[in-house]
Order: sequence, then structure tokens, then C-alpha cells
Amino acid sequence: MAFRAFLNSPVGPKTTHFWGPVANWGFVAAGLADMNKPPEMISGNMTAAMCVYSALFMRFAWMVQPRNYLLLACHVSNETVQLYQLSRWARGQGYFTQKKDEPASE
Repeated sequence: MAFRAFLNSPVGPKTTHFWGPVANWGFVAAGLADMNKPPEMISGNMTAAMCVYSALFMRFAWMVQPRNYLLLACHVSNETVQLYQLSRWARGQGYFTQKKDEPASE
């Protein structure tokens, strides 16, 4: 009975509210798979675009009715993975290293 209720619910597998987030988990899986690759292979522009994309769709998932928790979880996870990848890229580009001629700030 519970499965039938889920099957016919407004966010069940008969709707795009279900299959859209399922497909978007591929972004999270790809980001996780890329964690072992060298930071030189990361595209800063694409990773930043993915961060903006997930941030926008987190808001959409929260505001749409019925509220789409599966989509929200997907984009929170993707935002986390992409921000980590962006920090790896920035470290690889030298953005977080202190220049030798600058004194350390206290």
C-alpha cells in the first residue's frame, strides 16, 4: 500500500520530479570520480558554472510545489562536491599560496 502511494504521488517515479533528480545524481558521481584526478585537469570555469547551477536549483527545489527533497539533496551534494573541486583547482593555480615578498598577516 505504501509503495502504491509512492508510485502515484506527485513526486513519484511517474513524474519528472523523480527522474530529473535521479539523472542529476550523475553530476555528483562524476565529481566524486574526479577527486582522484590531478587538479590541472579541473576546469575552473566549468566547476564554477556547476556551483552556480546547483545553487540556483537548490532554491528551485525548495520553492517548487510540491517541495522536491530529492532534487534538493542532489544539488546540495553536487554543490559540496563542486566547491571542493573548485578549491582543488584554486590551490593548483596558486590562489591560496602566500607570495614570498608579502609579510604574513596576523
